[in-house]
Amino acid sequence: MLKLGWRVGTRAVGWRCLVAAMSLIVLSASLAMMLLVTLRDPPKDDVAWLLYVAKQWLHGQRLYVDLVEVNPPLIIWLYAIPVLIAGWASMAPALLAMVMFSITVLACAWWTASIIAERQVWSVRLIVFSTIGTVLLLIPGGEFGQREHLLIALALPYLALLGNEISGGRAPKWHAICIGVLAALGCALKPRYLFAFGLVEVFAWFQGVRLLRPVSLAAAGTLVVYTVAVAAFAPAFFTDAVPMALALYSATDPALTDLLYDCRLLFFGVVTGLLLLAVPRGERAHTMRLAVLFIFAAGAAVVCIIQGKNWFYHRLPGIISSLLGLVSWLALRWRAGWKRDWRSVGLACLVAAVLAEHGVGVYERLRPELSQALETSDTVQARLARVIRREHAHSYVAFSEWIGLGFPVVDDTGVVWASRFDSMWALHAEDALGEVGGTSKGSKSDWPVARWVVQDFLHTCPDLVVVDLRGPENYIALLSGADPSFRKAWQLYRPIGGFDRLVIYLNRGTVAARAAAACGGAPVAVASRAAVKP
Repeated sequence: MLKLGWRVGTRAVGWRCLVAAMSLIVLSASLAMMLLVTLRDPPKDDVAWLLYVAKQWLHGQRLYVDLVEVNPPLIIWLYAIPVLIAGWASMAPALLAMVMFSITVLACAWWTASIIAERQVWSVRLIVFSTIGTVLLLIPGGEFGQREHLLIALALPYLALLGNEISGGRAPKWHAICIGVLAALGCALKPRYLFAFGLVEVFAWFQGVRLLRPVSLAAAGTLVVYTVAVAAFAPAFFTDAVPMALALYSATDPALTDLLYDCRLLFFGVVTGLLLLAVPRGERAHTMRLAVLFIFAAGAAVVCIIQGKNWFYHRLPGIISSLLGLVSWLALRWRAGWKRDWRSVGLACLVAAVLAEHGVGVYERLRPELSQALETSDTVQARLARVIRREHAHSYVAFSEWIGLGFPVVDDTGVVWASRFDSMWALHAEDALGEVGGTSKGSKSDWPVARWVVQDFLHTCPDLVVVDLRGPENYIALLSGADPSFRKAWQLYRPIGGFDRLVIYLNRGTVAARAAAACGGAPVAVASRAAVKP
């Protein structure tokens, strides 16, 4: 009997080690794929813009004044780290940013696995770590490093600890404080997710967990310190960015029905997770961990709807937390042994369907990005960069809602961006509100975006301008109507080509300056700028 037990135990250990090794291989492949996609492809437009903002801020420009951004400054301060290191080491900031965020994500995955599998054998901890790390690496795809992605990675140790606390577990005081600080930093990236954190705290309180404990006090203290720091070092966030976001950000939101349809997979996962909680089985500790994940996912889904945008990365906190809960449920059922009743089989099929749908989604998102990384595809950004280099342009702006026409083009070419905005989203919102050119207080929008765009344009008189004709806006007519100075300035520009319904314009003053310089004369670019002053 002892010999049989030893054989069974040895076989179980062998299987765990084999599964741990395979999961580490999958994690390594996921990391390699993510690095290939993020480093071979141009940086994501939002990531490129934040790197640009961080660089300009380090060079003395004022956040929310010289550089218009509606997100809290923490993400810019974080992106300033790879920008600083890149300046010292003469490396690409995007490369360092992706490496830094990869380390952060994997460190959070390991910390979470250590909390969950604290009393398990080493191989189990490796399996849990590899599973969490793989989900955090693959699900975002090209959105790797977005604020919501970092938020859920930083929140996972807190969610794991909260599940333990509901079951009566305790963590060392300093351990809990560090986790609370980490979760607060994640929430500070997107403060609206305070609702999701509050929801799981209320659930824990109903389960007998004290609200005032080391992890929650550390999180609250960190948020207070951060708020004071923002007020001290970036006061324009409260005086300018927040009112502007409230006035303009939701002006172009999609219809609620379209938003709900785009978020259907997120809701599918959340509803499935809540159904699993309705038929609890197994140990209380496991059930409470699942409950925390699914309740946080439900709160994140509500926040996603409140934000009103159908952008995929807004769904990442809800998708990742619900996915990890579903995978955990399957693993627990596998370990406990399957019961052949209709309810267990039905739930397993439902979970498998959700996971399969997410697998298809990962494939569909990564396939074009991998193709672009492995092949020398001629992207819009690459073609614009070639035009900028061919024309030896020193300044550039794009009249488009798509950030990608400006970033990473500006980062790749080093050209001066002739606008305080990342794109024309605010101009489009002002136009949607019917207030282009309006400056009167008491209107729906006290933000004369069109005039700001014109001021930036006249200040630089950019060498190259791209006009996007794919949307309904006629940007040239819009700006000319808002300020006659723009109409006069635009007379200096002539089209030199275009593609994909993008028209590229060249400043004739720039051409004259080159001709004068080639003939030994004085440059006249300054004269073209003076000619269009209001």
